[in-house]
Amino acid sequence: MPGPHTLAARWSSPVVLVAVGGAAGTAARLALVRLLGPQHGWPVPTTLVNLSGALALGLLLGRLGEPVPVGLQRWRLLVGTGFCGALTTWSTLAVEVDRLARDGRAGLAAAYLLTSVAGGLLAAAVGLALGRRR
Repeated sequence: MPGPHTLAARWSSPVVLVAVGGAAGTAARLALVRLLGPQHGWPVPTTLVNLSGALALGLLLGRLGEPVPVGLQRWRLLVGTGFCGALTTWSTLAVEVDRLARDGRAGLAAAYLLTSVAGGLLAAAVGLALGRRR
């Protein structure tokens, strides 16, 4: 077992795990946004990252079980809190819904919001169910 000041202990500290996962999730979101280019109308990149992030988090949590075994808690921090937390962007969703509504596209804003929230819940539920299968 590494001591608290060894390199292995520092790299596996909760803060480092969340930071590394967060950096990877942010990079993945940025890559998708750049790949899809500027969007007009429905915000496709935000929809994709939020739904895929909800699915991935459901899969992870379903697979790890509850309570998370001590040996697997680092995966939850790295992938769940870090990667999925940074990949998804509910604040961007809020800004985009507001922008669509202000542009006179209230119907599109409502559909986008409803699809994102309901789709996110469904994706998380599917991920949990798939993750719990043994």
